[in-house]
Amino acid sequence: MSALSTGPLPRVLPALAPGTILRDGLDRIVHGHTGALVVLGSNPELEAISTGGFTIAVPLTSTGLRELAKMDGAIVLSEGLDRILAAAVHLSPSADLPTDETGTRHRTAERVARQTGLNVVTVSASMRTISVFGGAGREVVPRPDQLLDRATQAIGALAVHRTRLFDSLERLTAREVTHGVTLRDLAQVAQRFELINRVADEAMALVSGLGVDGRLVSLQLRDLTEDLTPLASLLQRDYVPDGSEVLLLAGLGSLRDHELFDVVLVARSLGFPDALHLDSPLEPKGYRQLASISKVPVGVSAHIIERFGDLAGVYAASSAELRQVEGVSPDAARAVRDGLATIAERVLSA
Repeated sequence: MSALSTGPLPRVLPALAPGTILRDGLDRIVHGHTGALVVLGSNPELEAISTGGFTIAVPLTSTGLRELAKMDGAIVLSEGLDRILAAAVHLSPSADLPTDETGTRHRTAERVARQTGLNVVTVSASMRTISVFGGAGREVVPRPDQLLDRATQAIGALAVHRTRLFDSLERLTAREVTHGVTLRDLAQVAQRFELINRVADEAMALVSGLGVDGRLVSLQLRDLTEDLTPLASLLQRDYVPDGSEVLLLAGLGSLRDHELFDVVLVARSLGFPDALHLDSPLEPKGYRQLASISKVPVGVSAHIIERFGDLAGVYAASSAELRQVEGVSPDAARAVRDGLATIAERVLSA
């Protein structure tokens, strides 16, 4: 199972990141060549299968975790992972619960996770590995160098997808200038946005697991993604399906990976009616192109589009007609005319 599949690891990775007290304590156990079973949280289900041990309720420290791991039995942490609630606890989960594990500690950990719904961390003395058990099974916690390699790969993939997104946006702009946008064109751009969202989510999970070691990668991730949310918002305002208030880019999140490459499914998930086919023409409002003209405030863009209806109407408007719009000064009207002319020249000469 990969480190970022459907198991428990993504949810607890930040708590196990380098620099955290819990990870430091687990690393001390690994380096001490001993094993451990640590339950992350407590609930009535856990209490029902717990016997023996002793309650301590003390703040979590890395040295305290290391010393308590020398005793037999499980260590139970608080839900906030900031206190050690109990140690040397004997856990008796149901033997009827399925498990593929062979070692006693790992069999117990998997069954406890399944029966209580809590995440359980084990340290293997022989393998010198840290594992997390949850409802979906077991996952090995990657070493910091492994996480950094994966995060770097994710950042590289994100950069590639970003380049392809902006290429597809440029093609969409060219189609807008020539009044030739179809539902297929829009769906392909939407695909690119969703692909970036998925890669960025995976990269974020990896970066969060790097803790103090992930600062540089975190800055790279932010640099690659921080301008995409405004772009997506403009696209959604440009292409609102009839009867809807906004284009449903978020609807693509429910598609499986293989479904995301089906343009028809993408178009339907965006909220367009079944009556529209992929070659059906679409008319953009013009928010995205006007937003690229620096001298035109957002509020003024909305007034312009409200006055002329869509991007085609804005392109056809003269400077005198633009000046009649509320909030449009002579300089702003000139900026709109010159900006749109520059956009058209750029995309048509490419």
